[in-house]
Amino acid sequence: MSLWKKTFAVIWAGQFFSILSSAVVAYAVMFWMSLKTGSAEVLAFAAVAGLLPQMVLGPFTGVLIDRWDRKRIMIGADAFVALCTAVLAVLFALDKARLGHVYGLLALRSLGQAFHWPALQASIPLLVPEAALLRVAGANQVLISIANLAGPALAAFLINVFDMTWVLLSDVVGAMIAIGTLLFISIPRPEKRAVEGGAGLFREMKQGLREITGRPGLFWLFVFTMAATFFLFPLSALFPLMTLKHFSGGAYEMSLIEIAWGAGMLVGGAAMGMLKLKTNKVVLINSMYILLGSTFALSGFLPPGGFAFFAGLTLVGGVTGAIYSGAFTVVMQTTIEPAALGRAYSIYGSVASAPALIGLLQTGFVADRIGIPNAFIISGSAFILIGAVSFFVRPIRAMMRIPSAPIDAARKSGP
Repeated sequence: MSLWKKTFAVIWAGQFFSILSSAVVAYAVMFWMSLKTGSAEVLAFAAVAGLLPQMVLGPFTGVLIDRWDRKRIMIGADAFVALCTAVLAVLFALDKARLGHVYGLLALRSLGQAFHWPALQASIPLLVPEAALLRVAGANQVLISIANLAGPALAAFLINVFDMTWVLLSDVVGAMIAIGTLLFISIPRPEKRAVEGGAGLFREMKQGLREITGRPGLFWLFVFTMAATFFLFPLSALFPLMTLKHFSGGAYEMSLIEIAWGAGMLVGGAAMGMLKLKTNKVVLINSMYILLGSTFALSGFLPPGGFAFFAGLTLVGGVTGAIYSGAFTVVMQTTIEPAALGRAYSIYGSVASAPALIGLLQTGFVADRIGIPNAFIISGSAFILIGAVSFFVRPIRAMMRIPSAPIDAARKSGP
């Protein structure tokens, strides 16, 4: 086995335990809030708490990620999240935990994630050959999908058997395992390019922004991603309530839907990892918008007795979501210089979070005034429209004409 494969395997193993335990806690908290309040607004505020720190601090954290040692950043972020989760576990143990404490934990976890995930994604091109990036993206999607597959089932089981204290402490154990594996690997530091006007937080942030805006095709991909997140995030907060209220389900049915999405992501990630897909990555991105939107729209038309069909459509949605995410990741990693990837990922997280935040704030209104099934139909139709329009935008079409590496076209149009 080559050195890069061994290094990636070590990272992958550690991240598996961390992401799985985090997924268990995230689903357990979501189920706890759903069963405790049954409120769309509570779930929306929880999602806002998880987005706001990344949106506000993302551009700044990106500069620091590109400046500092990325391995130490991931270790520090994992340790910070573990500490915050342990504090909330103590509050539950003392029977003093309230919704405000949960919102606070989600916000603090988001702050740790604002450092951890961009640092991890920015490290991969430094460890993995470019020809293997799509397979690695597929492997990462498999990791995430396994967590999404097992997370809700474990969460539903644990909150019915154990106190929330022990559920939360599982995330601390997962973080410690991830930190332990990172201690045994080395991540090279990229060569830094000179920043025009000298080094400085805002100058480096501006340079990271130019990495995106200076490449028309990539810029328009960002624009359509922002439009998609405006509709996606409110819908993701409504999935549990769609199960509870429209299909008259309970904790078991809620976990089943999350398992269906995770199983779909597992299939999609495995397909990318094993099949060596030759399709242009930008074509994949646009096509997945249309397919994912179709699953949402069709779900909205289902009658109250159509829960099995809802689960099936969610499974297909998970497949499309995994392929979209993997393709977009590869486009990012092969378009942007490694020394600026931390900033680019953080800026991406921030700009994508802004419309998502606006959409989430409308979740309660949508659920109460428009109706949850109608929200699925409207959001799905918007996704289909975004995917269709993307095929006719000239800079994106230019990237689509490159069969093997849409990146080359993007780089030639860059600064």
